[in-house]
Amino acid sequence: MSVVGFDFGNESGIVAVARQRGIDVVLNDESKRETPALVCFGEKQRFIGTAGAASALMNPKNTISQIKRLIGKQFSDPVLQRDIKSLPFAVSEGPDGYPLIHAHYLGEAKTFTPTQVLGMLFSDLKIIAEKNLNAAVVDCCIGIPVYFTDLQRRAVMDAAKIAGLNPLRLFHETTATALAYGIYKTDLPENDQLNVAFVDIGHASMQVCIAGFKKGQLKILAHSFDQSLGGRDFDEVLFHHFAAKFKEEYKIDVLQNARACLRLRTACEKLKKMLSANPMVPLNIECLMEEKDVRGIIKRDEFEQISIPILERVKGPLEKALLDAQLSIEDIHTVEVVGSGSRVPAIIKILTDFFKKEPRRTMNASECVARGCALQCAILSPTFKVREFQVNESFPFSISLSWKGSGPDAQNGAAENNQNTLVFPKGNPIPSIKALTFYRSSTFSVDVQYADVSDLQAPAKISTYTIGPFPSVKSERAKLKVKARLNLHGIVSVDSATLLEEEEIEVPVTKEQTKEAAKMETDEAPSDVAPPSTEETDVSMQDSKDTADAPGAENVVPESGEKPAQMETDAKADAKKIKVRKTNIPVTELVYGGMPPNEVQKAIEKEFEMALQDRVMEETKDKKNAVEAYVYDMRNKLNDKYHEFVTESEREAFIARLQEVEDWLYEDGEDETKGVYIAKLEELKKQGDPIEERVKEHAERGTVVDQLAYCVNSYREAAASNDAKFEHIDLADKQKVLNECVEAEAWLREKKQQQDLLPKYANPVLLSADVRRKAEAVDRFCRPIMTKPKPAPAKPAAPETPPTPPPQGSEQPQGGDADANPGPMENPADGDNEAPQATTEPMETDKPEAPQSSA
Repeated sequence: MSVVGFDFGNESGIVAVARQRGIDVVLNDESKRETPALVCFGEKQRFIGTAGAASALMNPKNTISQIKRLIGKQFSDPVLQRDIKSLPFAVSEGPDGYPLIHAHYLGEAKTFTPTQVLGMLFSDLKIIAEKNLNAAVVDCCIGIPVYFTDLQRRAVMDAAKIAGLNPLRLFHETTATALAYGIYKTDLPENDQLNVAFVDIGHASMQVCIAGFKKGQLKILAHSFDQSLGGRDFDEVLFHHFAAKFKEEYKIDVLQNARACLRLRTACEKLKKMLSANPMVPLNIECLMEEKDVRGIIKRDEFEQISIPILERVKGPLEKALLDAQLSIEDIHTVEVVGSGSRVPAIIKILTDFFKKEPRRTMNASECVARGCALQCAILSPTFKVREFQVNESFPFSISLSWKGSGPDAQNGAAENNQNTLVFPKGNPIPSIKALTFYRSSTFSVDVQYADVSDLQAPAKISTYTIGPFPSVKSERAKLKVKARLNLHGIVSVDSATLLEEEEIEVPVTKEQTKEAAKMETDEAPSDVAPPSTEETDVSMQDSKDTADAPGAENVVPESGEKPAQMETDAKADAKKIKVRKTNIPVTELVYGGMPPNEVQKAIEKEFEMALQDRVMEETKDKKNAVEAYVYDMRNKLNDKYHEFVTESEREAFIARLQEVEDWLYEDGEDETKGVYIAKLEELKKQGDPIEERVKEHAERGTVVDQLAYCVNSYREAAASNDAKFEHIDLADKQKVLNECVEAEAWLREKKQQQDLLPKYANPVLLSADVRRKAEAVDRFCRPIMTKPKPAPAKPAAPETPPTPPPQGSEQPQGGDADANPGPMENPADGDNEAPQATTEPMETDKPEAPQSSA
């Protein structure tokens, strides 16, 4: 079972795996710990991750990035509209009101949903994990921002399913950081709570979490966030600063050129990182646009000055987190700063002034979320035994259920009214289940919605659940139990609806039960008879199946606290019981903006097709590279290592053929299929393999000839030897061995003389394979003869000894002389042990009367 944690960020993704010695961050194909979150669509295949980053500058309009900002959001979302303006690729509104991404793929204009693109990124991270573990990866834990809505969480689950993953949990990023921080702490207090504030400033957002730690547990006290405050906002400030500067100085408008925008943004990101350690940094970009080289310079003070609107927003989430946790600044013991955007000195200064203590950086700012997710996956997995550590997570939103009430339900007596109740308040533990009781007799709907959307900027309504149809019920208002679930992923759903009906059921007592009850005269029942309550329940369930017609009648169970009726000896008496009939009512789910199951299945099939296309293209590239490598390698060897093993005319013809293939590779063969490259390589090998075979034979011939000579000499010396260990072998057999050795030696001498007369470029007559077969034949003939074991020496016959007469007064054992004198391989002790038995071999104890010698 795989134990993997994925941290998919707005800019990059990180994979962590759990091993016996701890948590490791996995390296990708370029031996980097972070993999770019990019998908680049090409003419023949996709380039994902590191391959996509290499193609981004050449193909910016088909390179999809920052997908985390697009999933689960409506196209009309103002935050999404602001993000789209800075993206190099095209995004339009789909028929359902959600964004569609446009790209040119396989020579056609294609559209993809953000969920599909996220599934591609997950597939790439999955491949990285599988290469490292050498095993299939299915179960995992995925880190998500705390501000993700229900729809965004469902989109992540759908994307994971498209990639063939099964998330055991969607884990809040700040909670994962807190887990990675606390599980290794051995000095946590047992009683007093240690309050730690985690400030995560990532590429696109800021999250604050206040966690309380005790020995063996952590409790999330508060969450707060700013969805649009991250490192990229500082990049944008620098980008617009230099774009305006270059427009004024160089008369170029960078905003009109997608590639120039991408290059300038990349340069501004590097500039921001350099300003963290330097007071002043220059900016130089060659041929940015219209073949113009641009230069600029900026000081850290100037950078902080133009970033004031962003820096002023940092305090908001900090104050809200303290307010929700009902703590003061003095109650915070430690402040931990993580995230790729947390390295800006101005942010550290704001945090220091706010908390009145220096923030700490004891954790890896980029990897802590992935490590925390891998730890959570290990806790949920039976594969690893993890230190006992309880994670008490809290839900960051308030969820309510609303429905239309009927006249009897309404308190004000109106014919119809909308009612709602707060089911999961903000700070509710995750996971959680709440049961609601309704009184209904017909189909009705329940809406799941956010109680407060001021922080979310998302539609209030999440989903609608239609409960019904109902079976025929006796009462007008039946009692209905509805279960609402907040699962481990933070997704709210209505799990089930159960109709509860009370009815009296007569339970007849059979004759067998009457007779059995009459026999029970003792207080203790037989061990093989079930307790009366169990028997009564079984009988009632069976009877209810026969008498009730409504669906679900087989689920009849006695109410809690109800005493089972006792057996009576009168066969005519019937026992009456009040039963609660439980009937499962169908629940139909409608998620607003979610992918229907059939669309998810289509996306899975589409991902499989694209992955297959990618694999075919990679294999085609490998075959093309193999042809190219063969051309270069063989040409070099023909002029050097293989020079003596090929004639001049043959060498010139082969070199000309290699040059022809090389020219074809860069012209007509630039874009061919896998089969064409395979055929071309086989064609070249038909000319090159005989040359390589001659070189190989020349290199191996001396070794195999020496092995055959050693084998022949060894057996010849053994056959001619007078050693005592070969005395038992017949002279005729030894002569056969000598003859075989002479024959093999003559064959080798003849072949060797023929081979020595041939030039190196001629096909050899003495092949190493033939020499090996000859050596095996000699060994196969001579070994059985020369290793024949010596015959075993004949055993002398044992002298017959008269049996010892039994002592007077003892009984003669039955069974005759055969029993009294067992054979040499028999064990007298295996008999009946009636009396001592005499042995056929002479022993000193045969005559007990004679005294033993004292010598």
